[in-house]
Amino acid sequence: MGYPAHTSPAARAAHAEGELAQVLQTGPFHLALRAALAVRGLPLQRVQHHLAHRGIKVGVTSLSYWQQGARRPQRPESLRAVRALEEVLRLPGNSLLRLLPAAGRTAEGPTRRAGRPGRSPSGASSVVERLTAELEQPADSGLHTLAHHERVRFGAGRELLGQDSQHLVRAHRHGVDRCVAVHRGGPGSDPERVVLRATENCRTGRVRTDRETGVLVVELLFDTALRAGDTHLFGYDFEDGTAGPSNEYLRGFGSPGGLYVLQVRFDEAALPVRCRRFARSAPGAPRTGRTELVLHEGHRTVHLVEQGVRSGFLGIDWEWQ
Repeated sequence: MGYPAHTSPAARAAHAEGELAQVLQTGPFHLALRAALAVRGLPLQRVQHHLAHRGIKVGVTSLSYWQQGARRPQRPESLRAVRALEEVLRLPGNSLLRLLPAAGRTAEGPTRRAGRPGRSPSGASSVVERLTAELEQPADSGLHTLAHHERVRFGAGRELLGQDSQHLVRAHRHGVDRCVAVHRGGPGSDPERVVLRATENCRTGRVRTDRETGVLVVELLFDTALRAGDTHLFGYDFEDGTAGPSNEYLRGFGSPGGLYVLQVRFDEAALPVRCRRFARSAPGAPRTGRTELVLHEGHRTVHLVEQGVRSGFLGIDWEWQ
């Protein structure tokens, strides 16, 4: 990025630090590492020397691959090197590590599966993986979510009527031209009757469903192939209304992301008496991070905001009476 000729070195440094702080929040890993190296002004050979001083051996080629996004640190010794890099580059603890999928987790695309009451998220995981494989979508979609705003609507029968999403993503490899959206209805839902509409900067492709689990997987096609570093804003919505009453909405994140906003709107004939935010580290894990949320009765909405989401699950649940 260029600067006006009159911009002072201090102002340029402050701007660069601000951009570094932003990419450390949103990722992906290789762009955050590249920004940190640039701000600190350290060549890779010098970084390698600092790591060796700490008893960690990493080749310059590996460091180069990491900052280009050609490879990701995965092995225990590589993750140890990333921890040391945070020290060398004077970064907050875990600021780089949190941008990497943890061992045994699979990075998901920008759209993650949503669980419903009485339906364990883990019960549909294998189905989602199978349907996604049928669409020839790799586990790593090549996209990192910078922001996701999701609006969910419930009807007078306390059933999920639908949801609409708007995503801002950044590609971390060349040639990405699609992603997969996953929807899971409540108990008794019929995914074959659920309708998906591509509303902004994308169009629908192939569709796969599994009636037993209520899972619907849809391919969303972009009109252009993204280059590494490109951002893309797109939107879509699901119309459901095929299931019974629900008392929660839960979204899973297989890898760290940026900003997530969830808004739930209720019908005026069916307003809950209590709403709470909660989190789960894994399917079936205890609910943590319980926080009371205010229901805005005039608008019949409740929402949560999470900056820099971590892997796991976030949701809102409520009591009808």
